[in-house]
Amino acid sequence: MGGAFAKHLLAANFDVTGFDLDRGRRDELKRRGGRSAASCAAVAAQCGTLITSLPSTKAIEAAFFGKGGIAAKAKRGTIVIETSTMPLEFKLELQKRCAKRGIILLDCTISGTGAQAAAKDTSVYASGDEAAFKRCKDVFAGFARSTHYCGAFGNGSKLKFVANLLVTIHNLSAAEAIVMGLKSGLDLKLLYKVIKDGAGTSRMFEVRAPLMIADDYAKATMKVDVYQKDIDIIGDYAASLNIPTPLFDASRQFYSAAMSQGYAQQDTASICAVLEQMAGNPRRNRTHTTRKGRKAK
Repeated sequence: MGGAFAKHLLAANFDVTGFDLDRGRRDELKRRGGRSAASCAAVAAQCGTLITSLPSTKAIEAAFFGKGGIAAKAKRGTIVIETSTMPLEFKLELQKRCAKRGIILLDCTISGTGAQAAAKDTSVYASGDEAAFKRCKDVFAGFARSTHYCGAFGNGSKLKFVANLLVTIHNLSAAEAIVMGLKSGLDLKLLYKVIKDGAGTSRMFEVRAPLMIADDYAKATMKVDVYQKDIDIIGDYAASLNIPTPLFDASRQFYSAAMSQGYAQQDTASICAVLEQMAGNPRRNRTHTTRKGRKAK
């Protein structure tokens, strides 16, 4: 996500300075015309508006308050657009800790896959200080297709939980449709063309069905093991609200199965492979890459 944001912001003529633990990512930023910093603190020292996109609470803690973290050098009034999907209580606490240091944190979750981010086809659910949000409108327009101001801090996360609940279910429904097409002998390219144009389509069908049809999940737009974090966050949040989530609950087992069957590092569309196995492997001689990089049949 961060690399895609930087690419689009550079194309929109923003000056972009960034940091990533991965040297290759930093080199890529420089090749595109951005500046590579030596730490998060170095970025904060140079920029009044920051964007963070991180995979875990541990990574956020390190990026904000660890050695060389944002808080060490950020000036008072610095705005941080925090785009990660994390537990709501964690983000609320992060906002409070940032506020004590004069840093304005916006909760700005992203709706869209990595491939959509690369194509500038994402939507931002922005929440928090409205004045700070308005100051960042051009930045949002620089890296996203659309932005919605959603009110009080935390609403962005709540809306992302709703969106990802639907994504979890719709991704599985797309896999069910593909396997039904396989078993019935339909041409899958025809199936995609026709279903995409009718009432049965969904954004996940449109985005993930091509991967399922190609039977290739190696270029992950969302890895199965990373998405497990999001699934757990949604489940915990739903439980805290004491609401029924029957379709979401039924879907979870198929993502767990994808993990156990060697698809952890591949795209979540690989749950189609799980369903295919249950259906008797209508496509014979399937190969996939296991977690250790071995080819398996």
